[in-house]
Amino acid sequence: MRSSDGRRRTRPLLRRVALTGAALLAATAAIPQAEAATARDPGSAPSGGGLSAVIRYTENGVPHILARDYAHLGFGTGWAQAADQVCVLADGFLTVSGERSRWFGPDAAPDGSLSSAAKNLSSDLYFKGVRDSGTVEKLLATPAPAGPSKDVRELMRGWAAGYNAWLAQNRITDPACAGAAWVRPVTATDVAARGFAVSVLGGQGRAVDGIAAAQPPARAVGRPDGTDGTDGTDGQDGSGGPAGQDVDPGAAAEAARQLFDTARYDMGSNAVAFAGSTTAGGRGLLLGNPHYPWQGGRRFWQSQQTIPGELNVSGGSLLGTAVVNIGFNEKVAWSHTVATGTPLNLHQLVLDPADPTAYLVDGKPERMTERKVSVPVAGGGPAVTRSQWWTRYGPVVSNLGPGLPLPWTAATAYALADPNALNLRGSDSALALGRARSVAGIQEALARTQGLPWVNTVAADSAGGTLFTQSQVLPRITDELAARCSTPLGRATYPASGLAVLDGSRADCATGSDPDAVQPGVFGPGRAPALRDAPYAENSNDSAWLANAERPLTGYERIWGTVGTPRSVRTRGALEDVSAMAARGRLTVADLQGQQYANRVPAGDLAAADAAKACAALPGGTAAGSDGAAVDVSAACPVLARWDRTADTTSRGALLFDRFWRKLTASTPAGSLWLVPFSPADPVGTPRTLNQAAPGIGRALADAVAELRAAGIALDAPLGAHQFVVRGGERLPVGGGTEALGVWNKIEAPWNAAAGGYTEVAHGSSHIQAVGWDGSRCPVARTVLTYGQSSNPVSPFFADQTRLFSQERWVTSRFCERDILASPRLKVVLARERR
Repeated sequence: MRSSDGRRRTRPLLRRVALTGAALLAATAAIPQAEAATARDPGSAPSGGGLSAVIRYTENGVPHILARDYAHLGFGTGWAQAADQVCVLADGFLTVSGERSRWFGPDAAPDGSLSSAAKNLSSDLYFKGVRDSGTVEKLLATPAPAGPSKDVRELMRGWAAGYNAWLAQNRITDPACAGAAWVRPVTATDVAARGFAVSVLGGQGRAVDGIAAAQPPARAVGRPDGTDGTDGTDGQDGSGGPAGQDVDPGAAAEAARQLFDTARYDMGSNAVAFAGSTTAGGRGLLLGNPHYPWQGGRRFWQSQQTIPGELNVSGGSLLGTAVVNIGFNEKVAWSHTVATGTPLNLHQLVLDPADPTAYLVDGKPERMTERKVSVPVAGGGPAVTRSQWWTRYGPVVSNLGPGLPLPWTAATAYALADPNALNLRGSDSALALGRARSVAGIQEALARTQGLPWVNTVAADSAGGTLFTQSQVLPRITDELAARCSTPLGRATYPASGLAVLDGSRADCATGSDPDAVQPGVFGPGRAPALRDAPYAENSNDSAWLANAERPLTGYERIWGTVGTPRSVRTRGALEDVSAMAARGRLTVADLQGQQYANRVPAGDLAAADAAKACAALPGGTAAGSDGAAVDVSAACPVLARWDRTADTTSRGALLFDRFWRKLTASTPAGSLWLVPFSPADPVGTPRTLNQAAPGIGRALADAVAELRAAGIALDAPLGAHQFVVRGGERLPVGGGTEALGVWNKIEAPWNAAAGGYTEVAHGSSHIQAVGWDGSRCPVARTVLTYGQSSNPVSPFFADQTRLFSQERWVTSRFCERDILASPRLKVVLARERR
C-alpha cells in the first residue's frame, strides 16, 4: 500500500516496533549491526538483495536516514528526495541529458536552475556537448583528491539506485509530472552530471548561450568592418596581442560589473558565527540564512544522514545532491554565502589570418577542436546540429549575456576558461564539512578537498571558535598577471569586476599554479581570505574585506573581491546588527532567531525620516511623476514619518517606502543621493544623510503614490496584505524585503499590482538554521525551510513550513536518537531495492 504523498506505508513489523520509543531504539540500534553482518556474509542478505536504508520521518516531513555505508546512505537519500521532489528532479535530469527540446520544444525556457540558458535549445546544445565529450565520465575517473573520492562515488551510485527504486515502487501524485514519459530512471553519471552543472554555474553555466551561439565568420580574409585585415595591425595592438577594437572597453566594463554584482544574483545569503566570548554558554553560535530560489532545481531539501560511527550530520541539500551542503553535527555548524570571487576568465585569441578556427600561441597556429552536437526536438522533426569550438583554454564564446558581446571576427575570438569545469569535488567538500569536529577541521577539510566553486563558508563550533573563509575555486590570476597580460578589454574589465581578459596569443599569459592546489591553474587554499576566531564573522555577499568590521581582511588579489569599496545596504545593516549583538554578549540561539525575524530595514533607518521631510517640503504637497503628471503626495508624508522602519507583515508604511525606494535608487546615482559620501574609514556608516534636494525624490514619491492608488492599495496598508504567497487557496503573508532595502530576511518577489502586490516569492530566505550547543551531545538547533520539503501540491509538506515562516515560527531540530524516537509524528520506512 502507498500513502497519499507516494511514500510506502510503514511495514507492519516496524509499525509495531514504533509503538514504544524504547523498543524502536533497540531496533534501530540493531540495524547497523545486522547490516554489517550482511556485509560480512552476503548470503544472509534479505531475499530482495541490493541497497537499503531506514528512513525515520519526524515533524514537517524531515527524514532521518540511517544506513550502514555510503552507498546505502545515498540510496536512502535518493529515495527520500524522490518522494518529495520527483518532478523537479526529473526535470533537472532532462536538462543535464540535453533533452529538454525533445520533450518541451526548443523555444521554451528552462527554469534557470542549472544554467543561464534562455531557451531549451541552447541548454541542450551545451549539456549534450558535455555528455557527448565524456566530460563527466573523465572527472569521475580522476583519482582523488583532484577527482571525487570513493565515498562520494558510492553516494552517487546509491542516490541513483534509491531514486530509481522509488520510481519503480511508487505512484507519482504530483500533477507536474504524473504519467509523464520523460520521468525515467537515472544513472550515477546523471547524478554526477547534475553536480557538474552546479559546479560550473558561475562559469560555463553563465555562458551557455554564448557557447552555443559561437560560430566562426566566413573563412576569408575580409572582415565584418569592411576592411581587408591589411592595415598593418593584423588585429593586434602595439604589444603584438589582440587589439579588442570590436568591443567597447568602457561599455564592457560596466556590463561585467553588473554581471558579477552579487546584489543582482538570484542567489545570495547571510551568515554569522559568534565566538564563545560573546555567548551565554561560552560555545559558538551560527545563524545561516541562504537566499535561494523558491521554485525549481536550486531548492534546498532537509534531512539528517547517519552512518553509525562514521557520519552524523543534519541540514540542507541542494536537490539532486547526495550530501548535506549546509548544516551541523554535534560539534560544528556551517553555512555558505555566495562569494564575490570571479570564477572564470577570458582569453582573447589572435586568429590565423587564413583560418578563423585556428589561433596563434607564440606565433604558432593551433587548430580549434570542433565538436558537432545534435539535439532532438519535439514533434519528430530533424535534429538540430551545431558545432562548438574548443581551445586549449576552453570553449569559444560569443557573449557573456546580452550586455557583453564578444564577437568572433576574422582577427580575434574569445575563449572562456572555467577551472570548475575540472571540479567534481563539491560533494567531497560537503561530506568533509559534515565530518569536521571544529572550525579548524572545517578549514582543513576545505583545504584538502578544494571543491567549493562559488561560495564562502562561515562556521562556528561547540568550543567557541568562529571561521570565515573564501575557499572557492578561482583561476589563478594575480594582479601582476593581469597587469602584464591584460588586453585593452581586460584592462577595463578586471578592475571593474575581477573579469580578466588575458592575451591568448602568449603562452606566458596562462594561469599559473600554487603548490597547495589540487588542480592546475587555480589558487591554492593558502591564498584564500580567511578569518579565525573573531568575536563574530559575518558575510552578506560582499567581499571578504569586512567579515568583521574591526578586523578587516586585506592583501588578496582583485579576482577574490574588492577592498575599501562601498558595501551593500544589507551588509551595512548586518554588520550593525551583529556587532551590536556581539558587544551585548550572553547570546543564545533565541537571539539568532530574533535576528532572523527582526525585519529591520536599514535603508529606512538611513533615509525614511529625511524622505518624509522632503515630502512635506514639496510645494503644495504635489510632485511630478515620470509621465509629467502632477500627483498629490501629501498623504504619503505622515505615513513615511510614522513607519516603524521594519518589514514585518503588520508594518504600515513599509510597502510605500519599498515602492518609493526602488524607484529612487534605480533612477538616482549614489553620488547624488547622499550628502555624506562613502569613506573607507567609515565603511559601515557611509554613505549617509539623504539629499532632500535630490530631484529624483519627488518623482519617485509621485510614481509610488500613483502606482498604489491605481491598484487600490492604501498608502498605509500593512505589508503582509500585499506581500504574500497563496498555498492551497490560503493567502500567507510574508515578511522581509528586497535587496535595496537591506533587510537580513531577504525576499525578492515580482510586483503585480493587478493581483494585489508581491504575490509570489521568486527567491530569498530558504533553509534557515540557528544552531548552538549546551554541553550535551545534542546540538540546540532551530530551522525552517521556507518553501517546505515538497513541490507536490498534494503533499502535506508542500506548505507547512511556509506557514511557519509566515508566522515567524521554527522547527525544533531532532538530532539525537532519543529526540527522533520521541517525535509524535514518527514514521519509519524501510526503503530497499527489489531485484
